[in-house]
Amino acid sequence: MLGSTLDLTSYTQRLQAELARVREDQIKTFADLLFEAWQNDKFVYIFGNGGSGCNASHMAEDLGKSTLYEKDLLDESKKRLKVLSLTDNVGWIMAVGNDVSYEQIFQQQLMNYGREGDLVVAISGSGNSKNVLNAVDWANRHGLTTLGITGYSGGQLMTLAQHNLHVPLDDMGMVESIHMCLFHWVLNDVFARINQVGRYAQG
Repeated sequence: MLGSTLDLTSYTQRLQAELARVREDQIKTFADLLFEAWQNDKFVYIFGNGGSGCNASHMAEDLGKSTLYEKDLLDESKKRLKVLSLTDNVGWIMAVGNDVSYEQIFQQQLMNYGREGDLVVAISGSGNSKNVLNAVDWANRHGLTTLGITGYSGGQLMTLAQHNLHVPLDDMGMVESIHMCLFHWVLNDVFARINQVGRYAQG
């Protein structure tokens, strides 16, 4: 854990340096895929384990609510981004984990919900979580678009997913922090496109 060896100044400097190493094209692709899902009225499914699962819940909440102006949340005519975190259906997760296997908790949900053209955002710091890999494999075989969000070496997910956002760093805490930091830029970018403001304002 970097925080156990680096003082605060060194840690924040390292964080800045690691952020700068992430490929900009991968970050922009994440935003592109989300905006295309909104444009094409496709569903977005996000999932992961542990801290990545919490990040999945956070991403889904922000994408569902914060791609609209607050004043527009009660406007039933506004087009919404359809997004679910598959980490949040606790009863279903426990049932599948108990009756089938923990490795199936995301795939089984996708088999009920997922349709061709939908977007899967799979988060795994190691890139080797079996339940994440199973779901991405199913999605690839059924015409869904897949994005892997990883750390460390990227693991198997970086090869399996069609698109990637990779943080090449061997520290889970900082990897998860960078994932969310970059996601908030992606969220803002998608908001700006949907609402045609900022860089996307119509002249």
